[in-house]
Amino acid sequence: MKQSINILISGGGTGGHIYPAIAIANEIKLRFPDTNFLFVGAKDKMEMEKVPQAGFEIKGLWISGIQRKLTVDNLSFPFKLMSSLWNASKIIKKFKPDIAIGTGGFASGPTLIMATRKGIPTLIQEQNSFPGITNKLLSKKVNKICVAYDNLERFFPSSKIIKTGNPVRQDLLSIHNKREDGKAFFKLNKTKKTVLILGGSLGARRVNQLIESNLGFFKSQEVQVIWQCGKLYFDEYKKYTELDNIQVHQFINRMDLAYAASDIIISRAGASSVSELCIVGKPVIFIPSPNVAEDHQTKNAKSIVDKHAAILLKEADLATFPIVFETLLKDEGKQQSLSENIKELALPSATTDIVNEVENLLNK
Repeated sequence: MKQSINILISGGGTGGHIYPAIAIANEIKLRFPDTNFLFVGAKDKMEMEKVPQAGFEIKGLWISGIQRKLTVDNLSFPFKLMSSLWNASKIIKKFKPDIAIGTGGFASGPTLIMATRKGIPTLIQEQNSFPGITNKLLSKKVNKICVAYDNLERFFPSSKIIKTGNPVRQDLLSIHNKREDGKAFFKLNKTKKTVLILGGSLGARRVNQLIESNLGFFKSQEVQVIWQCGKLYFDEYKKYTELDNIQVHQFINRMDLAYAASDIIISRAGASSVSELCIVGKPVIFIPSPNVAEDHQTKNAKSIVDKHAAILLKEADLATFPIVFETLLKDEGKQQSLSENIKELALPSATTDIVNEVENLLNK
């Protein structure tokens, strides 16, 4: 392999597409320090901020998804697509990548399409148990598809699929040693059980409403709550930090310590969260968002629940939350079995396995 390689990475729209892309880039950089990286994202999406924060250059395309209902945005989609294909082609011509990697999201479609047309080796990483439209379309053209779940032959050519798992933060691999540090960091009472609430970086309205309406219930159960309510909702809920058993966070920078300190976790079921929670190995109640494309959060959660490794509570059934929660809290045996079962589903070496596939393509 030549000394200095050029790697083009495209993915974004949500943290679930961006963080895997950054984790892959960091692992490649460890192996090949002389690598040149260029990310391609969608203008005005969060990757345009997060990727430079991680130390990588990014170019933006004028692209967005198709709305399900008829909107003005949909009428502009053909123009956005043509513009993005044209600009992706110009970026590729100038950067001359040795490989193009896509992790999902709108911008990865035009970028990877143009890379395949120019004969550049390509790899996509699909985080979900039910793929999005971009990766389904790309799967016919790319060389390799790294997946996190079984049974994706229904959507992708089986000869291209490699099950690697989803890249996760490396600091999660050692959380079992950090329990005391976590309790100290969050100033928790060591004699009480701790519940961690996760609604994603922006927050989840229905999950936040559920927690707010059950603050008295949590107090009666004598549990303490670390509540990550998200950026959009922090101003609304921060007042509850005044309660002695509740702490409200907009964002948690030390997720490793939050996971380490917790006894039960209540979470959305985005692909990255599910992969992290398998490694963390704590009892989980999943409340999937029904508002995402193809209801993939419910499918992600179900793939874990079907293996007796978590509890699924649909938004339509949130009235039963106190019963579901109290039953789990009182049943130590159930907590133990959920913990053991979810740990068995973990794929901790996902990032290195994906980069092994990148290396194989580069060597060819």
